Amino acid sequence: MCVKKGLQGYQMSRFLMSLAARFPLAILHAVGALLGWAMYGLSPTYRRHLRDNLEAAGYLDSTTRHAAIAGAGRLLAELPAVWLRPAPDVIALVRRIDGREHVDAARAAGKGIVFLTPHLGCFEITAKIAAEEFPITVLYRAPKLAWLQPMIEKGRGQDNVRLARADVSGVRELLAALLRKEAIGILPDQVPGEGEGEWVDFFGRPAYTMTLAPKLASRPASVCLLAYGERLPGGGGYVLRIRPLPAAEPGESGARRMNRALEALIRECPEQYLWGYNRYKHPKGAPDKHPKGAPPAA
Repeated sequence: MCVKKGLQGYQMSRFLMSLAARFPLAILHAVGALLGWAMYGLSPTYRRHLRDNLEAAGYLDSTTRHAAIAGAGRLLAELPAVWLRPAPDVIALVRRIDGREHVDAARAAGKGIVFLTPHLGCFEITAKIAAEEFPITVLYRAPKLAWLQPMIEKGRGQDNVRLARADVSGVRELLAALLRKEAIGILPDQVPGEGEGEWVDFFGRPAYTMTLAPKLASRPASVCLLAYGERLPGGGGYVLRIRPLPAAEPGESGARRMNRALEALIRECPEQYLWGYNRYKHPKGAPDKHPKGAPPAA
């Protein structure tokens, strides 16, 4: 019975997303804005996270908050277009690439590329663009609802995009891709599981932060770049923005260096960050934020 329901859920979702993919991006984003406000209005927990996270980062104005509410809905509504349209149609949505020279320099030097793409703008489109020129392996967590698995595999794992599960085997796939001088993609602001992170500041608050991404980024044979797809107004497409990872500051851990880089990236376009994500939760089994007798992690 569960298998049958899962199959039905997948088939219905696939049908609805295939239908939505045919609509212009402007309509998808307009509907998405309404969806964002619906989520904000219906979930007190989501509403609290969004407001608290914005305020902690210093965004107290209603303009940024309202734009972030609508932006979260647009993120969901644009998925059918990014996942299910033919590759040439998806590529055509990107109007220009800002920072392309960093990718060219890494490839010319014969190095693998670690792309860090936080929950900012249309982060799903970054791997699609990269895959037009070279293979990219993307780390992902399996969804809690099993019937969503084939949808994610179909939407993300196309052409030159390989998917690696967030487990030991997936880490091996990432390392193998870098050894082949290919690219990998990671969501660096996703809360890691037990034993996979450390507490460091993120917008002034301790956040359990993955250590895998900074470890891979520090490999001498690799170059680390940050990337996101900024949404243009009126469904006008996207600008893909690529930034180098800044140099570490004295005494700074790899995880804090990464978070500092993410903060700067997000401040470029704060209204398109997923502020409602529970970034500061304490995962089960994770150590205390401030062990007794130890100072907060920097």
